[in-house]
Amino acid sequence: MNKGYIHVYTGNGKGKTTAALGLTIRALGAGKKVFVAQFVKSMEYNELKILKKLENVDVALYGHGCFITKEPAKEDILAAQEGLKKVKDILKSKKYDVVILDEITIAVFFKLLSTQDVLSLLEYKPDPTELVITGRYCPEEIIKKADLVTEMREIKHYYTQGVLSREGIDK
Repeated sequence: MNKGYIHVYTGNGKGKTTAALGLTIRALGAGKKVFVAQFVKSMEYNELKILKKLENVDVALYGHGCFITKEPAKEDILAAQEGLKKVKDILKSKKYDVVILDEITIAVFFKLLSTQDVLSLLEYKPDPTELVITGRYCPEEIIKKADLVTEMREIKHYYTQGVLSREGIDK
C-alpha cells in the first residue's frame, strides 16, 4: 500500500486552489476518489461546475458568504466548524484517496478555526490518503507537519492595473 502525503500550497500568489484542482484531475484520471472541502467560500466558482459533472469526486462548501472585508459572523464560524467535523468523518471513513482542504488556512487566519483544530484533523489522515491544504498565511506548525510545501509568490498581477476577475480565467 502506498503512503499518502500532506501537501501545502500557500503564499500570496495566484494558483493555490488551481494547483489543488489540477491534482484532483490527475487523481481522477488515475481512478482515485477525491473529496474537495472548500472553506470560507460559499460561491460556486466555475471549477466546481465541471467537478460536479465528474464521477468519483465530491465537493462541499463550508462558507457563509464573503466576510473578508468585515468581521466573521457566527454563521461563518459555524460553517467552518461544520466543515472540520465533516472532513474528520470523511478521513475516518477511508472512502477517499485524496482529500483537498481548500482555503482552510484562511479559516485559521480569520479565527474560524484554530491551528490546533487543523493539526488535530491531520491525525485522522489514513496512511494511504493524500491530503492537500491550501490558502494564504499557512501557520508554521502546519508547514512543519507537511511533507510537501509550495509557496506561490506574486511577482506581478493584472489586478494591480484594475483588471477584475475574469469569467473562466480567474473565477
